[in-house]
Amino acid sequence: MAFIIYMIAGFVSGLIGGMGMGGGTIMIPALTVFCGVPQHAAQVTNLISFLPMSAFSLAVHKKQGLIKTDGLLWLIVPAAITSALGGLVALVLPSDVLRRLFGAFLIVLAVRSALSVLSYFTEKKKSA
Repeated sequence: MAFIIYMIAGFVSGLIGGMGMGGGTIMIPALTVFCGVPQHAAQVTNLISFLPMSAFSLAVHKKQGLIKTDGLLWLIVPAAITSALGGLVALVLPSDVLRRLFGAFLIVLAVRSALSVLSYFTEKKKSA
């Protein structure tokens, strides 16, 4: 049964990740809640699975001419540094703290998305 859940989580998170929306928001909770994978292992699995998904998505977007390279270095350097620092912090945090921080992140993300949708429909209603 766990194999099926792994397959579904991988498929859905790959689909969402390929669209640029963050497949980890599906994969990490699915692995921890439904499959009993420890939080650190779930986050590492998400990061590793991100590599082929992002490479494929990058190739598709490049082929369609949707990638702008101006100022790319100013994005890559700080992102690499903060990613490494975040990984080191996650390494020393207890699993319970990491799980709570990820849960808080998901709540903030959900509220932000809900507000974005609400403002979209509010603006659409004003323009009609």
